[in-house]
Amino acid sequence: MYENKNIRNFCIIAHIDHGKSTLADRILELTNSVDKREMSEQILDNMELEKEKGITIKSRAVTIKYKSLDGIEYTFNLIDTPGHVDFNYEVSRTLAACEGALLVVDATQGVEAQTLANTYLAIDMNLEIIPVINKIDLQSANPEKVINEIEEIIGISAEHCPRISAKTGLNVDQVLEHIVKDIPHPKSNCSELRALVFDSFYDSYKGVVIYLKIVDGSLKTNDRIKFMSNGAEFNVTECGHLLPTKMQPLEQLNFGEVGYLIAGIKDIHEAKVGDTITLSENPTKNALPGYKAVNPMVFCGIYPIENSKYSILKDALEKLKLNDASLVFEPETSSALGFGFRCGFLGLLHAEIIQERLQREFNLDLMITAPSVIYKIQKINGEMCSVDNPSNYLNESQIQFTMEPVTDAHIYVPSEYIGTVMEFCQEKRGEFINIRYINSDRADINYKLPLNEIIYDFFDTLKSKTKGYASFDYSIIGYKKSDLVKLSILVSGELIDAFSMIIHKSKAYYKGKKITEKLKEQIPRQQFEVTIQACIGNKVIARETIKSFRKDVTSKLYGGDITRKKKLLEKQKEGKKRMKKFGRIEIPKSVFLSTLKL
Repeated sequence: MYENKNIRNFCIIAHIDHGKSTLADRILELTNSVDKREMSEQILDNMELEKEKGITIKSRAVTIKYKSLDGIEYTFNLIDTPGHVDFNYEVSRTLAACEGALLVVDATQGVEAQTLANTYLAIDMNLEIIPVINKIDLQSANPEKVINEIEEIIGISAEHCPRISAKTGLNVDQVLEHIVKDIPHPKSNCSELRALVFDSFYDSYKGVVIYLKIVDGSLKTNDRIKFMSNGAEFNVTECGHLLPTKMQPLEQLNFGEVGYLIAGIKDIHEAKVGDTITLSENPTKNALPGYKAVNPMVFCGIYPIENSKYSILKDALEKLKLNDASLVFEPETSSALGFGFRCGFLGLLHAEIIQERLQREFNLDLMITAPSVIYKIQKINGEMCSVDNPSNYLNESQIQFTMEPVTDAHIYVPSEYIGTVMEFCQEKRGEFINIRYINSDRADINYKLPLNEIIYDFFDTLKSKTKGYASFDYSIIGYKKSDLVKLSILVSGELIDAFSMIIHKSKAYYKGKKITEKLKEQIPRQQFEVTIQACIGNKVIARETIKSFRKDVTSKLYGGDITRKKKLLEKQKEGKKRMKKFGRIEIPKSVFLSTLKL
């Protein structure tokens, strides 16, 4: 048994906005890891998008030194994690590189949905959990009540946990001492190199930069390494620690350490997150467990506004996948939008972040189609198939029944909003399970909700209905039979596949009417009449008409018989009819952009 007693690998987990990144800032300050002139708020959130939205999107690992009260110097490998449910996979990957976790709980809000979800992830990976009560400097803070919640709901002792204010730095030094005493040091059973790849990104000069944890053995510069999933071999050109503001090259990384590796990897498909790295000369026989494959929940089509930028979009998606293993994509073609990709995301916020990153980091103008989830269809011949793209939806005559994914949703909310939340869930076709009162003024409302109803605007509307107090977490529990239909939009009799969607029958009329009305406003008038129809199969459920331009062809007449006037109007009518027969509507890209936002 090998031991590395002076290393502590830990991450910070919490519900969104409970102060993870602020606590990370204070830890960096107390350990003098960053110069005062380089210090900024949320320094580990180094993406412009993270600072704008005030949320952590990417986990960030840093190595820092801490001298404890007993005078011993320790190496801390700290990983700051996201809190939003859409980035749960990012958290699960981070936990695999740690032996312990700081569980931050807001003293004013208590245990929330993602607090529980992230704690259970940590417990599943046998991590030592240290509860930390944050924001005790606020007037509405009630640490005693929150400690009781942690013990009752989560079931871990919190009596002696640190009570801190990450903003002011109050008692943060206690957290550092708890890390030294309570989080176990890394242990190893073998001398062969086994390193877990937990993240990576693409650098245009250095190639693929891999973030890894050395689980067993050691890694040196110039070592010949091998990826166990595909057998690819490379020479290590550089390895070292990840400091808050730079990379620090070292000659060697030993077991238990977290760091980075550069080996001149140019093909981004060679380095997979969750893979095990070993030495070519003395390889290990047993790979590390890695990560379970992630299942996308939401699918959207992404198309470049300029078709010539298709190959740039493809390269951009591949580079982002290296940095975000939960992104899934495959090529698809649309008659209206041209060449693009069908992308799978963990949620709508994840989709929004990927779109923003593509636009900012790769300077792309994009269009995203309406989001959909994976539906299951039982055919009349007994065969079961899955559909995530409306264009692949079967004809009604082939369908025996349809099924949609269902979630087990938990909404944590103050008691005064219970009625509002329940009414909202009923509108979203929810099936009530139960209510559990956490204490006298907070409740956990449990509903079965269709995933299709959650992915659009559920979270935003829930927050506005409860003045921001509600928190929400969900997990997929299976499929249930549902009355689903394909809503198609036709313009002048031509199907516009970009607007097609799979939707519950009860919502089809409302959605169809909304889209046809929006298109009527947006599509420019033509020389002939344009019809816009929303259809289910062959049945039209909503229709709008854009009137044609009218030219007064009788203005040149200056009298005479009425038949002369009628003759000219008839001639115009015939011309309009012929135009309508052969004329094609060119829908501007701006129309797609504004309508798909619905």
